[in-house]
Amino acid sequence: MKRADGRSTCPTNFTVETFGDSWSLLIMRDLLTLGKHTFGEFLRSEERIGPSVLADRLARLERGGIIVRTPSETDARKVTYSATERGIAAIPLLYEAARWGMGGVRMDTDDPWEAVMAMDRDEVLAAWHRAVREGGSLFGGEESAFARLRARERVVR
Repeated sequence: MKRADGRSTCPTNFTVETFGDSWSLLIMRDLLTLGKHTFGEFLRSEERIGPSVLADRLARLERGGIIVRTPSETDARKVTYSATERGIAAIPLLYEAARWGMGGVRMDTDDPWEAVMAMDRDEVLAAWHRAVREGGSLFGGEESAFARLRARERVVR
C-alpha cells in the first residue's frame, strides 16, 4: 500500500523521513534533552547547524506535528519551540539512540548520560516525559528529569 504522494506507508520509513537527517534528530535532542527552545539556542549547538538549514528543519518538524512554534508575548520578533505530544513520544527513540551511540564514543566518567544509563530505563523515561510536559527537559535546569531522579536516588539511599 502506498500513500497518495507515492512514499511508503512503512512505519520505519516514516521515522526516517521525520528524523532521518542528522539535523532534525539533533534539534529534537536539544529540545527534549537540553531544554533549548529558541532559534538562537539551537544555532549555538556544538554541531554548528547553519541558520538556513535550522530554519528549514524547524519548519519541517512543525509541519510534521512534532514541534509547535509559539510567538513570544513580549517580543513579536521572537518565538519559542516546544514538543507536541507526538514529539514527546520520540523520547524513547532518543534514549535508545543515545544508549546505542555510547558504544561508539569516548564518554567522560562524569557525563550525565553515564548516570542516566545506569538508572532504571522506565523510571528515566517517565521522569523525562513528565519534565518535558512541564516545560523542562532531561538535563536542562534544576527541575530537569535528571536532577529529580538524582534527588530521589539520594533520598532512597
